[in-house]
Amino acid sequence: MIERRFEQKFLILPNTIGNKMLFNVILKEAEDGWIVAECPALPGCVSQGKDNQEAIDNIKEAITAWLWAENQKAFLKSPQNHQQQAIMVSI
Repeated sequence: MIERRFEQKFLILPNTIGNKMLFNVILKEAEDGWIVAECPALPGCVSQGKDNQEAIDNIKEAITAWLWAENQKAFLKSPQNHQQQAIMVSI
């Protein structure tokens, strides 16, 4: 991917109910004209779209999926015993 002098930073609101989390997202135009969206706070969380809006919509989904996957991995690694209670919270 060749990076052109097109770079914008946006604050993205993931689709959640209640409180919202804000993520910085970097948009870059690829040499093929597609817009690549990256969330630097979440390593490997990258998406793309044909235009800015599609890239933003797609990175929102990617952020949600990234957080879900990391949560699942952490839960599966945590030791389970009768003295602990696993609960879920919404943010």
